[in-house]
Amino acid sequence: MTRRLLGGAIAAVAVFALVTAPTASAATTSFSGAVALSNCSGSVVKPAATPADAPALVLSNGHCLESGFPEPGQVIVDQDSSRTFDLLSEDGQSTVGTVTAKKVAYATMTDTDVSLYQLTDTYAGIKDKYGVAPLELAGSHPEAGTAIDIVSGYWKKIYSCTIDGFVPELHEGGWVWKDSVRYASGCDTIGGTSGSPLVDHATGKVVGVNNTANEDGERCTENNPCEVDESGNVTVHAGTKYGEETYGIPACLTAAGEVDLNQQGCTLPKP
Repeated sequence: MTRRLLGGAIAAVAVFALVTAPTASAATTSFSGAVALSNCSGSVVKPAATPADAPALVLSNGHCLESGFPEPGQVIVDQDSSRTFDLLSEDGQSTVGTVTAKKVAYATMTDTDVSLYQLTDTYAGIKDKYGVAPLELAGSHPEAGTAIDIVSGYWKKIYSCTIDGFVPELHEGGWVWKDSVRYASGCDTIGGTSGSPLVDHATGKVVGVNNTANEDGERCTENNPCEVDESGNVTVHAGTKYGEETYGIPACLTAAGEVDLNQQGCTLPKP
């Protein structure tokens, strides 16, 4: 989660926009379902049980909100939004259409770093108009050693990475994230990749969302998260990149695609 590193604000975009966008890498995972935000990446996502006529959802980071970073402990539910998202072609080289938010259905940077925008279109409507199907949200915890593709709609690039393990608590500035995903070395995500889905290479399902990295080797500061284990021991891994799990989201969605934090099994933070 950083404005400077992973594209959390317009200022960051202005900097990274001066860099030549990377060429998309060859991968079996495509850009279908990926979206570009003004300052981040995202994806159209759907739990398997959600019907096609439900309002579509776009997944990104809480720190990618147009209104700025949520404060520690803050949870946003049903906040009006008219944000637009560019839907990418399967090869990522063009925009096939633009979809519009109706509201921020859910967003927080507490325990996790996630935003869910509800769109004015349904999943079926997006499929009919643009030929784009949603990515399926996995409902189970990811596993260490899993090959993942981090699909950046902002950069139109797919990063092939591996889940190294999980962090009991990841601290960055005043924010604390729990059970975060640590990537193995060689995962070279950059500014603008915030909010990119972590796609299980084998199943094609979304298992997480990309959000931060330790940029300078500092301890627990903004742009430099630190790891805290169950005993409270703090370690710093300079250059390491991280994501947040999303398997808990389906339990918090109704059959109509609305967020209901009181549903049985829902563990997302409440306001």
